[in-house]
Amino acid sequence: MNIELITLAPGHFHAALIQRQHYPNTSARVHVYAPLGQDLLDHLARIARFNQRSEDPTHWSVDVHAGPDFFARMQREKPGNVVIISGRNRGKIALIQGSVAAGFHTLADKPWIIDSADLDKLRGTLDLADSTRRIAFDIMTERFEITSVLQRELVNDPGVFGQALTGSPEDPAVYMESVHHLMKVVAGAPNIRPAWFFDPVEQGEGLSDIGTHLVDLTHWTLFPERAIDAAKDLELLSAQRWATLVPLADFQRVTGEKAFPPFLLPHVVPARSVPPGTSRASDGVLECFLNTQVSYKVKGIHVQLGVIWDWEAPPGAGDRHFAYYRGSKARIEVRQGQGQHWRTELYVIPNSAAVSAEVTSAARKHLGSLAAQYPGLGLVQSNRELQVTIPDRHRTTHEEHFGEVARRFFALLERPSALPAWEKSNMIAKYWVTTRGTELSRKSPPRILKRRAPP
Repeated sequence: MNIELITLAPGHFHAALIQRQHYPNTSARVHVYAPLGQDLLDHLARIARFNQRSEDPTHWSVDVHAGPDFFARMQREKPGNVVIISGRNRGKIALIQGSVAAGFHTLADKPWIIDSADLDKLRGTLDLADSTRRIAFDIMTERFEITSVLQRELVNDPGVFGQALTGSPEDPAVYMESVHHLMKVVAGAPNIRPAWFFDPVEQGEGLSDIGTHLVDLTHWTLFPERAIDAAKDLELLSAQRWATLVPLADFQRVTGEKAFPPFLLPHVVPARSVPPGTSRASDGVLECFLNTQVSYKVKGIHVQLGVIWDWEAPPGAGDRHFAYYRGSKARIEVRQGQGQHWRTELYVIPNSAAVSAEVTSAARKHLGSLAAQYPGLGLVQSNRELQVTIPDRHRTTHEEHFGEVARRFFALLERPSALPAWEKSNMIAKYWVTTRGTELSRKSPPRILKRRAPP
């Protein structure tokens, strides 16, 4: 199948990361339909940097169709067959649904929805894609992170993991904590964020955005190839949120704006050292409710997820991920920190000395069975835990994961029937947790999460 790409209303750097490389049978000419503004200019600048880099430059050419009627024009003109969507979250589901209705295959970045009121639109979009044999695919990059892949493998080996424990709200069977940073470098350049990124109405909050990855990984790992029914299998227990405070100087640095725009002023609060009555726009701090913790049950198993946004990572570090699954024989844990040189590593921690030899033998056997796909995996014992050693050739970056998602998506275009049936119900279940969890957190007093990840 010859692929002709259309990028629709790019407003997030993920839209450009799909074009970080070229793909077989894909035209180098890409059509961009968007309103004329800074989001479009930033997107074009990122594509230009890919074309101009010294090592393995791309050779994209871009036809820009800018104007307020960009969406209707795209639906009418149809210059390609695949639509890429990664931009503003509010209203994104309408762009996805309209693209599928116009006959396009659609690769769309998370989150597709940020309000539970849109769950019916999500279900309708997926139903429409099914009935018209179009692929509507969610960009779940974390499924391609090697430590997550191997964690899933070991959790589903009864000889290593045993059976998943039920856990409790205080001691969940699954815990995941994801730390992101407002100021970061992407594709070799500072990631300037648009001011609307800080608007909860436009962007959503932490769980409704980044939380999609955490819920997806949880269900994908615990129940591989199995459908989750939101109505029967999920129970929301509790949720809290708290704010990341962004002073004006930091806001200027991350956005390039000179002042807080008017639409953010309702979220600007006085700095503690500023006398009452001082202008919020000049001396206040922006209160960003980007942090959320949610506790819920899936098929009776207690899960706790935390999404955290800090300002900037320590030197040499980046976004951080911590996750464990507790089984009757062992805990399978992904963690990273300064002690691991900020690299994500995978550990098997037997529950007791009595099962240690059994768990070790089963883990070695399982890793050996993966040698054809992932040669060189090993196991090193340190005190009571086992570290899975992963050769560098199997490690890919967050930016490279977008290419892996795209290749998986393009393969599905050749054979739409290869898209597993459970993906639809699990998409609905995922967004049920993220949207309803976010809404529940707003009803509770703000409370800072007690982090379980090691420093």
